[in-house]
Amino acid sequence: MKRDFLHVTDFTADEIHDTFALAREVKARFKGREDYKPFKDHTMAMIFAKPSARTRISFETGFFRMGGHALYLGPSDISIGKREAVKDIARVVARYNDVIMARLFAHEHVVELAEYASVPVVNGLTDYNHPCQIMADMFTILEHRGHLNDLKVVYVGDGNNIVHSWLRLAQLLPFHFVCACPDDYEPDAQTIADARQAGLSEIEISHEPLKAVKDADIVYTDVWASMGQKDEAEARKARFKGFQVNDQMMAATGRESLFMHCLPAERGVETTDSVLESKASIIFDEAENRMHAQNAILLKVCGKA
Repeated sequence: MKRDFLHVTDFTADEIHDTFALAREVKARFKGREDYKPFKDHTMAMIFAKPSARTRISFETGFFRMGGHALYLGPSDISIGKREAVKDIARVVARYNDVIMARLFAHEHVVELAEYASVPVVNGLTDYNHPCQIMADMFTILEHRGHLNDLKVVYVGDGNNIVHSWLRLAQLLPFHFVCACPDDYEPDAQTIADARQAGLSEIEISHEPLKAVKDADIVYTDVWASMGQKDEAEARKARFKGFQVNDQMMAATGRESLFMHCLPAERGVETTDSVLESKASIIFDEAENRMHAQNAILLKVCGKA
């Protein structure tokens, strides 16, 4: 049966743990320069409505190193949902390729793509969520801590697609998650409710970031204005005053917390150079692990693991 990965919740808790173990194994194979080609003679179509450095590089490099060929289709190649219907693109691209990765604006487009494609579809990001990023994030935390027990993650900033993915992960793995955001930038109410109803994790929405970060194992942030919101950047800077992750905020955790950011970062806006370059920062381990986590996801949905 065809598998897609559109949300973290498309995997079970056991499958998530299996994916972390597989990511660790594939990462070791890559580091050892092993001849590992499970995707020999396979092709992956990468549909980009939103451009990205990390998403393209990590998927394309990872798939190539596993023996496959990744085809980049940029915003001008496929104006998905505009020049051609999503359901038509899905059925055509699936005839040529073994798997599709899509990085889109509208979440309904990736859902429709998966509905009509006859091959697995992996969500490389939508305005609603970013499941591959959160898998890489939790895998990175596991690497650094050695376990996921008694974990407190505090996200500071806009209640965006990253937050929605953390909330969905909290339905499957137990941890304490806090989103510290201005009251008019809270995450989707239904996604919060679903995470709380699952009853596994402690979920908090806070508007006091300095209090929220107390005892945090992880302090996480993202840009205040995402792609497609840049016209709001100046207004958001004023609204998010006090939400910058700086040395004072990191000190307010009261412990040796780790700092994470999905990148790209606007240095001096949502966080400072001093935090980004500090010993607490694991942002480049996190960025590298995008490739390893995504490789494991591709192997699972394509039935190679």
